[in-house]
Amino acid sequence: MAERTPRWLVPGDLDGLLGLGLDNLIQILLIVALCRGVLGYPDGLIFGTILPATGLSLLVGNGAYAWQAYRLAQREQRDDRTALPYGINTVSLFAYVFLVMLPVKLAALGQGLPAEQAVQLSWRAGLVACLGSGLIEAGGAFCLGALRRWLPRAALLSTLAGIALGYIALGFLLRTYANPVVGLAVLAVILVTYYGQVKLPLPGGLVAVLLGIALAIPTGLLRIDPASWQANAAQVGLHLPPLQLGALWAGRDQLIPWLGVIVPMGLFNVLGSLQNLESAEAAGDRYPLKSSLLINGIGTLVAAALGSCFPTTIYIGHPGWKAMGARIGYSWLNGVLIGLGCLLGVFGLVGQLVPIEAGMAIVLYIALVITAQSFQATPSAHAPAVVLGLLPGLAGWGALLLKAGLRAGGAGGPDHPFGPALLEPLRQADVWAAGAFALEQGQIVAAMLLAAMLVYVIERRFAAAALCAALAAAASWLGLIHAWRFTPADTVLDLGWGTGGPWALGYLVMALVFAAAAGLVRRSPPNP
Repeated sequence: MAERTPRWLVPGDLDGLLGLGLDNLIQILLIVALCRGVLGYPDGLIFGTILPATGLSLLVGNGAYAWQAYRLAQREQRDDRTALPYGINTVSLFAYVFLVMLPVKLAALGQGLPAEQAVQLSWRAGLVACLGSGLIEAGGAFCLGALRRWLPRAALLSTLAGIALGYIALGFLLRTYANPVVGLAVLAVILVTYYGQVKLPLPGGLVAVLLGIALAIPTGLLRIDPASWQANAAQVGLHLPPLQLGALWAGRDQLIPWLGVIVPMGLFNVLGSLQNLESAEAAGDRYPLKSSLLINGIGTLVAAALGSCFPTTIYIGHPGWKAMGARIGYSWLNGVLIGLGCLLGVFGLVGQLVPIEAGMAIVLYIALVITAQSFQATPSAHAPAVVLGLLPGLAGWGALLLKAGLRAGGAGGPDHPFGPALLEPLRQADVWAAGAFALEQGQIVAAMLLAAMLVYVIERRFAAAALCAALAAAASWLGLIHAWRFTPADTVLDLGWGTGGPWALGYLVMALVFAAAAGLVRRSPPNP
C-alpha cells in the first residue's frame, strides 16, 4: 500500500475556510454589536483589547488543532484527516454578556459610579467568567474519558443535532425566508454543489458568497453608511493587547457571585466539546480526548489573560467540513485570517461589506450534516432516542424566541419586569412557557440523559436507564438542570439545594419504574 502524506493545504480547504471563517466572522460581528449596543463599551476597549485578545486565542487554538491533525495523519499515513473546527462559543458569548457583564454594569451605575468605572467593572467580571470557563475546560481534559465511554453515541450526537437544528438551522432558515432573494439563491448554490456534486469553476462556497453579495446590493441588504464607515475606518491599525493579569486580579471579587453562570457554562462547553469529538470520530477522525480538550481550555485561558471575555470551543460541524473536502489548511488559515483581522481592527469595515445573508447557507448546510449524522451513525433501533435527544435543544431555542418576543412587546423593562404573571396568559393560549424555560436550563445535560435512558430501555438494560434517571433527579435537585427563576428581563438557572424539587421527584419516579421493569425482566425472559 502506497504511503499517503498529509498536506497543509488542499483545494477543499478553501470551502472549509469560507464556512468556518464565516461562522467566526458572525461571532466577531456579534461581539462588536453587543459590546457597543448593549454594554456601551468604547471602541478603544473593543478594538484595542477585546478583539485582539479574541483573535490571538483563535490563532493559538486553530494552529494547535491543525498541528494535532497533521501529526496524527503522519503517524497513520493518511491524507484525509480533517482538523477539529474551533472558534468562539456562541452560547457563552450571549450568556456572559447578558447574565454577567450587563448586570455588573447596571449595578455599578445604580450605585452612582461613573460610566467609565462601571464599564471597567463589567469588563473585569467578563474576564473572570472567561477565565473560570477556561479552567473548567482544561480540567475536563483529565476526567471525562469515563463519561465518554459510558454514554451511548445516540445520546451524544442527538444533543448536538438538537442544538444544530434550533440555534443554527432554524435560526438561519428564518433569516433566509425573511430575505428570500439572497437567502434562497445562496442556498440553491450550496445544495447543488455540496449535495448535488455539481462542479463549478470556483469552489461552491465562494460562488455562494459572491452571489449573495451581488444580490445584496440591489435588494438593499448591503448599504454603506458614511458615518458608520468613518467610525469603523478609524479603528484600523495594529493592536497588540498586553497581559491583563492586573485586571483579572482586580476582578477576583466577581468570581463567587457569578459561579452560578460560570460553572454551568464551563460544563456546557466541556460536554459540547466531548460531543463534537464523538461527532468527528463518527465521521472517521478519532482524536485524543485529553489533548483536544486541553487545547480548547488553553485557547480560552489565552483569551482571558489578554483581555477577551469570550470563551472558545470545539465547533460542531466536523463531518460537514470533512464532506466538503476540508482537511488541515482550513483550520490554520481560519486562525491566521481571523486573528490578523482582529489585530488590525478591520472587522468593523468587513461587517459593512459582507452581509451575513451572503454566506449563511454554508452554516445551514453544516447543521443539516450534523442532524443527519445523528441518525446515520447510530443503530437504526436507536432512532427514537435520537429524536428524544433533539427536543431539549429545540425547546431551548424556542424559549429564547419566546423571551425575545416578550421583550419586543414591552415586557422585561423597568415598568414591566418578567414574573409569574406572564405564565398564565401564555398557558391559556396553550403555550407552556414554564416547560420551555425548564428545558432551556441545562438542556445539553438533560438531552444526553433522556436519550441515554431511551437507548437503555430499547436495549432492555433497565438498570442502566434507572441510573440515568437517578442522575437526572440528583442534577435537578441541585438546580443543575431544569430549575429556573425569573430575572427582570430573562429566565436563568436557579442553582441551590432543592431548587429543582418537582423535576427531581419526576425523575425519581421514572427511576423507580425502570427499576421495577428490571426486576420483571429478571423474572421473565424476553419473548423469542
